[in-house]
Amino acid sequence: MSPGARWSASSGAADPTPLRQPPRPPPPSPVPAEPSIAEFALCAGFLLTAYFIRGIVGFGSGLIAIPLLALVLPLPLVVPAVALTDYLASATQGVGNRRDILWPALLPLAPFVLAGVGTALYLFHQVDPGLLTRALGVFVLCYAAYTLLDLHPGRIARPHWAAPLGGLGALVGTLFGTGGPFYVAYLQLWGPHKGQFRATAATAFLIEGSTRMTGYLAAGFFTRDTLLFFALALPLMALGLYAGHHVHTSLSEATFRRLIGVLLLGSGLALLLK
Repeated sequence: MSPGARWSASSGAADPTPLRQPPRPPPPSPVPAEPSIAEFALCAGFLLTAYFIRGIVGFGSGLIAIPLLALVLPLPLVVPAVALTDYLASATQGVGNRRDILWPALLPLAPFVLAGVGTALYLFHQVDPGLLTRALGVFVLCYAAYTLLDLHPGRIARPHWAAPLGGLGALVGTLFGTGGPFYVAYLQLWGPHKGQFRATAATAFLIEGSTRMTGYLAAGFFTRDTLLFFALALPLMALGLYAGHHVHTSLSEATFRRLIGVLLLGSGLALLLK
């Protein structure tokens, strides 16, 4: 007797009772319930490396940590947690001398930062995380090539560059936590001296970070797992920053940039092949 069409003994009519489908298994959780000891140690090493480098050069922790962590953990978990850690690192490092801030360069960024953050939060909800991870891999490869080729923009101090570079910085920063290169490129167009650059860049990162934190909070990205990851990352951030501040290296700036470029090249390729 067919299970899909049981016949009545008296009339031969088909039983109208529909065939019950087996229950579908629940979708897999986007966050691993219990990372293995090896994965935990790997993530700890990634965070220490990223904040050690930030302690030396003053930036780049998100650009290094997030592509590497995304090899092990889901991007929607990694980005908000590292954004929190980076924001705290920026606050502890301070904005430097406020008199050195280039307000004519900084103020035009504000509306485009808001637009970039809003667009990124929409994409976070609409685009598959796997596609976002591969897009991060492409971006990291492009920036690795930029670093290894030692490309630098000339001085073109025009505020309208705030639209593409400020918008892309906020968009990429919110999606991947790695929007710093766009702000660095924008500020370099104004030809600031070292003190102006550090003060203005730190202020830009704090303003953009505040906007991102608000957006993540409103969109519900600060889950229990995100906050737990953040709490575990704090001592690693502090240790990496402390070691980076106190290390003495004989490597030239150009050699150091090439080493970072090679590291990013490897992590970008790994993300594309993941």
